[in-house]
Amino acid sequence: MADEPHPQLQPILDLVNETPNFEDVGAEVAREQFDAVADFTPSHEVYDEYDTTVEGADGELDARVYLAGEGERPVLVYFHGGGFVVGGLDTHDNICQKLADESGWNVISVDYRLAPEHPFPAALEDAYTATEWVDENPDVANGDGTLAVGGDSAGANLSAGVSLMARDVEREVTSDDVGPDIAHQVLYYPVCGSPFEEYPSRMENAEGYFLERETMEWFQAQYVQSPVHNRNEYLAPLLADDLSGLPSATVVTAGFDPLRDEGIAYAEALEDDGVEVFHAHYESMIHGFASFIGMVDASEDAIRTAVSGLEARQ
Repeated sequence: MADEPHPQLQPILDLVNETPNFEDVGAEVAREQFDAVADFTPSHEVYDEYDTTVEGADGELDARVYLAGEGERPVLVYFHGGGFVVGGLDTHDNICQKLADESGWNVISVDYRLAPEHPFPAALEDAYTATEWVDENPDVANGDGTLAVGGDSAGANLSAGVSLMARDVEREVTSDDVGPDIAHQVLYYPVCGSPFEEYPSRMENAEGYFLERETMEWFQAQYVQSPVHNRNEYLAPLLADDLSGLPSATVVTAGFDPLRDEGIAYAEALEDDGVEVFHAHYESMIHGFASFIGMVDASEDAIRTAVSGLEARQ
């Protein structure tokens, strides 16, 4: 364990520390603040980039396609982070652009419905429906039929949930629906822990490292508005007794992240159940670091980690 975050992170921590906490300003202002904070990282050129729509669980969803080059290519369906409350296509342009450019996969970023207006399971239902739709309509992203899902933080939670749902649909012998065929999961610092377990990293990294415990609890209250969902393994994948049969996964964790321990536990649980896992842990990094491309060297390495997992599935 590193003694303190990497010095390259200090300008980012200073910026965040000057910004009011999301839980103090409410969802609407929090979204404006998150958009502004996310705007400090540079964008990257890709072969082509365009906006489109995909099907969600309750109508069309905005989406953005990042083409890596000419011809049909495998497709990564990406879900942005933001605690299920903030974030959107613009806030995660850079990571999607970089993933497309480095991997040779086309990327389609999906703008799912946000809480508190749309609490769980709306975002997950959108993510599953969109993934299934892209699987059935690969032309939307010039796809060749190979499909992966990925995301960061809340988006990684959605990717894990979609993968579980797709596996379960496949196993349901009475169903005519075979579900989306997912080859791989890219999970950057996933939200995946049981609400009934206290993970030490949530206490150790409770404040001062970009994502704070009180903000996480506020996100949870916006997203999960009924305790009836607390034992839902699609909400908290670490509740699942059986993770066998899931697609291979890239799991990225950070030492100064409150989500560190549950991300590590999920990587270990996947491996224990026979799933191929590419796990990279960055001891001196904070939550969200993969998006700090051009500012933090480890961000580039985290992109390459995901690229290695995707390349293994081609």
